[in-house]
Amino acid sequence: MVAEGAEQETTGTAGGTSAERPPAVAEGSAPDPKTAAAVAAAEAAGPAAGESVRIDSWIWSVRLVKTRSQGATACRGGHVRVNGERVKPAYSVRIGDEVRVRQEYRERVVIVTRLIRKRVGAPVAAQCYIDNSPPPPPREAIAPAGIRDRGAGRPTKRDRREMERLRALRGLSGTPGVIPGKGPAQGPGQGFGQGSGRGSGPGRPGPR
Repeated sequence: MVAEGAEQETTGTAGGTSAERPPAVAEGSAPDPKTAAAVAAAEAAGPAAGESVRIDSWIWSVRLVKTRSQGATACRGGHVRVNGERVKPAYSVRIGDEVRVRQEYRERVVIVTRLIRKRVGAPVAAQCYIDNSPPPPPREAIAPAGIRDRGAGRPTKRDRREMERLRALRGLSGTPGVIPGKGPAQGPGQGFGQGSGRGSGPGRPGPR
């Protein structure tokens, strides 16, 4: 009786242990080769022990900006924030920092998970941060007005009038006095018969 009870207790304990363990396949499954290669490349691009990484170098290394000089210019212009604060190009970034980079039409928001100081490819760069960026705006919302197809030739007078009208409606016209839908406003001396050398203008007698 004692032996049977001990045997049942041992069997139940073994069954419970096997049920609590994850499957053997999950324990022995190998990681994705591409992900493993990207992580290894990111580790190789990291700084040496005790060295820090500048923010302008990091945002360039993870491909948030195209060039390192562009990253430094963005920092000086106040377009780069770390944990909500504007930073200089020489600021030392740390793991866990929230980095915001304001670009032309959107803002990138990332959390630093790995420090690197060499520019890497996009798959490797994705292993260095957590991307919390909002989705980019629709392409139609950022398309500039007045863009012509390549090979279309020089715009006609009608095309130029349409482009000026679109720029004025969108507030992009740099010409002062442009009124949407009416063209440029006429100033003093630019009306009919004034300042053109013909007709009767101020201080000049007309033809008799």
